[in-house]
Amino acid sequence: MSTERALRVSQSIKRELADMLRRDLKDPRLSGLISFTEVECTSDLRNVKVFVSVFGTAQQPIQPQTDADAPPKLTPSGQLEMTPAEKATHGVLGCLNEESGYIRGELCRRLKLRFAPELQFLPDISLERGSKVSEILAKISRGEV
Repeated sequence: MSTERALRVSQSIKRELADMLRRDLKDPRLSGLISFTEVECTSDLRNVKVFVSVFGTAQQPIQPQTDADAPPKLTPSGQLEMTPAEKATHGVLGCLNEESGYIRGELCRRLKLRFAPELQFLPDISLERGSKVSEILAKISRGEV
């Protein structure tokens, strides 16, 4: 199968996912600004990786973590403590993975695909990484570093 078709289908999947998120998926965990930044299809269109970026929640705004070199904090039970941004991303990814059966069926119907692709929702940290680089460059230009 051609890679051009896989690219066209991945762009169509991205468009349809955004439409489903806006119209069909109603879950309180799907709050804030959710963006499907990239969709990667295999050449046989059976497996799809969807990279999701989440900014903010309806309940509280998410502040970027300023001290990236600090050691991870642990809760009293010994688990890693998550920042609000990580909690929001974890909630959104959990919801999307729970709804993946419905999403697969809708994608198959809307795009008229022969096989419903296996969906894998993954966090996209490229925008967060870019904002950290911008912060560091701003500090360097101000002479703070």
